Amino acid sequence: MVAPTGVALAEPAPQESPESVYAAALADTQDLTVTVKGAEITPLARGTFEIYVKPKPPPPPPAPTATSGSKGKPSGGGSLPPYSGGGAPAEWMAAAGIAQSDWQYVDYIVSRESGWNPNATNKSSGACGLVQALPCSKVPGNGYNPVDNLRWATGYATGRYGSWAGAYNFWTTNHWW
Repeated sequence: MVAPTGVALAEPAPQESPESVYAAALADTQDLTVTVKGAEITPLARGTFEIYVKPKPPPPPPAPTATSGSKGKPSGGGSLPPYSGGGAPAEWMAAAGIAQSDWQYVDYIVSRESGWNPNATNKSSGACGLVQALPCSKVPGNGYNPVDNLRWATGYATGRYGSWAGAYNFWTTNHWW
């Protein structure tokens, strides 16, 4: 082999890098040697930690409003305060205990009954809330509370139609439920 002068052909000696305390400790914790068959191995005590997420505070209950009469609202739900708690349809359905597999049926019916307006009221019949419960007083709690309204509707759908899917099938045929 021909090489320029002054260049060594041998490989340089490996330099030893200093081992950090962390690397040494890590290597020690990864090595486990059992020399006696059936010897009990004591578990390595490791530090633990907990994560605490402060829950979102519940919205304050709506303040009762003083009204001079219920001319604008029918007798079914005129005395109930309107809903002002916020939220979204998915949150309301989950809180009402409706299975996610039924959400499409609920969405179809509620979209046509109230447009997802928890304060919807039928002036001629007195039906109220998301699913237009008739009369509004059938709903335990507040007929305008979307979770109360959907809980009641689940019982109605399963009691009358067997399921939310059955209620949906009836609605698509008759345009009411």
